[in-house]
Amino acid sequence: MSILMVTGIEGAQNCATVVGAQLSMEVEVAEGRKAALAALRRREYLAVVIDETLAECDPAAAEKICELAGLAIPMQINFAVSGASRLVREIRAALNRREREQVLARRAATAAIETELKTTVAGLLLHSQLALNGSGVPAAVADRLRTVADLAGSLRQQLSAPVEAQR
Repeated sequence: MSILMVTGIEGAQNCATVVGAQLSMEVEVAEGRKAALAALRRREYLAVVIDETLAECDPAAAEKICELAGLAIPMQINFAVSGASRLVREIRAALNRREREQVLARRAATAAIETELKTTVAGLLLHSQLALNGSGVPAAVADRLRTVADLAGSLRQQLSAPVEAQR
């Protein structure tokens, strides 16, 4: 993936080269709103760094760039007072923050799916056991219910095993 820098400052390409080398990423420079929008329509970026001067002069353009950025991290930096080293630190911090957020989101999704699956299996086990305890269940149905109860019990044990191993 790469980074898009939206700035019209002199030396932007040199700055992009330094940033790209330090982050080991491709950095593309768009010199204005139209170039930035065209670049965003062509491909995805990890981050879109917009010059604060451009954002203040044309807030609607900056907003449109952020809208089209998709999943890229939108950032506003004052290129006139920020050097390449600060730009690298800011981008690196934003990318690290994004990575931490993704890890937390994955963990939350995993926990939610695990809880949902355990609840479903527990319900299946309970209903099959209740049906088995009912009177008047034909033998063929009782055999199938026992199989369902056994499978649900086995699945419940398998789902509980990783949680106990982590503790």
